[in-house]
Amino acid sequence: IHVTGQQGCCANRCGMFLSIAFAAVGVAGALYSFIVAMLGLINGPYCRVLLLWTTPFKDRENSYLNNRDLWGLCTAPKNVVEFNIGLFAILLVTSSLQLALCCTQMINGLFGCLCGTCTNKGVI
Repeated sequence: IHVTGQQGCCANRCGMFLSIAFAAVGVAGALYSFIVAMLGLINGPYCRVLLLWTTPFKDRENSYLNNRDLWGLCTAPKNVVEFNIGLFAILLVTSSLQLALCCTQMINGLFGCLCGTCTNKGVI
């Protein structure tokens, strides 16, 4: 983006437009990560229940997040429910932060693209 700013006002606006485009890619990634994390929390971990590997908390009426007694259904790997909750909760927080930062950058780039970033430096 810095390379686009060497030729004058139009190049600065082009750089700001590129900033909007790159931030939009970041927004798409943040939304994807947020959706995956939500589904991971809703469906629960893939674990062994007795002799079968399955997702025991998927399609249940009550959530496993509120009932710690259900966590004992997963016999292997050890502490997989806690790991699953921790991992996807962190992903939710980081994707939300990424979404906020990228949206802010898109707004900043939009103002820079529309209003310009040039200042009169006394050059005729």
